[in-house]
Amino acid sequence: MNSKEAIARLTECCVKPSVQRIAIMHYLLTHYTHPTVDDVYRGLCGKMPTLSRTTVYNTLRLLSENNAAQMITIDEHRVCYDGNVNAHAHFYCKQCRKVYDIFDEVSPLLSCKTVGGHSVDDVQLYYKGVCSECMKEKNEN
Repeated sequence: MNSKEAIARLTECCVKPSVQRIAIMHYLLTHYTHPTVDDVYRGLCGKMPTLSRTTVYNTLRLLSENNAAQMITIDEHRVCYDGNVNAHAHFYCKQCRKVYDIFDEVSPLLSCKTVGGHSVDDVQLYYKGVCSECMKEKNEN
C-alpha cells in the first residue's frame, strides 16, 4: 500500500492532507494491530524526528472524528485505532491484550440506522475474553 491510498482516504473524509497526516493515515492502513497513540508515535518517530506525541494524538482524533479511522475504546486503560472503517466487530483478549477484527460476525446493529426512534451514526460491537492463541498456549502448559 502506498501513500496515494492514505491521501485518497484523507481527501474522501475532508481532512486536509499534510506530511504528518499522510504518514499517520498510511500507518493505520498498513498496520492491522489496532495501534495506540504511542504505537503510532514509536512507529513513525524514527522516520519523522519532528513528530510529537501530541501531533499523533490530535491527528488520530481528527481522523476518527471525520470517519477516516475508528477509535476503539474496548478497555478503559487503552484507546486504539483502526484504519478499517467498514462495519465489523472486535474481539479483545484479556490475557494478551490484543484486539482482533471480526468480519464474519453478523450483527443487526452494525447496519442499523435507527434504534428506538434514535438516529444511529456509529455502532461498535466488542467481544471480550481469551483469544485462541492464549487458549492454545494455556492448554499446552
